[in-house]
Amino acid sequence: MRIGKVIGNVISTKKHQTLIGCKFMRVELESKEKIVAVDQIGAGIGERVIITEGHNTVYAMNSNTKQPIDAIIIGIVDE
Repeated sequence: MRIGKVIGNVISTKKHQTLIGCKFMRVELESKEKIVAVDQIGAGIGERVIITEGHNTVYAMNSNTKQPIDAIIIGIVDE
């Protein structure tokens, strides 16, 4: 897991069918790397979030279907 800050939305009008309804956020990690992560918990721009990456994202999505997701927001950091 890694910590980052939500810096914006990513709008995608066409996407893989398993991602319909998913919200994408642009996140700047503490390492300054910028990634796109699926947000299913309602994080807002400016909030610090916890990200999980890799094959564990399937479990975080509560899905039996394999989805093409590399990163997902799994928590909001309380300051």
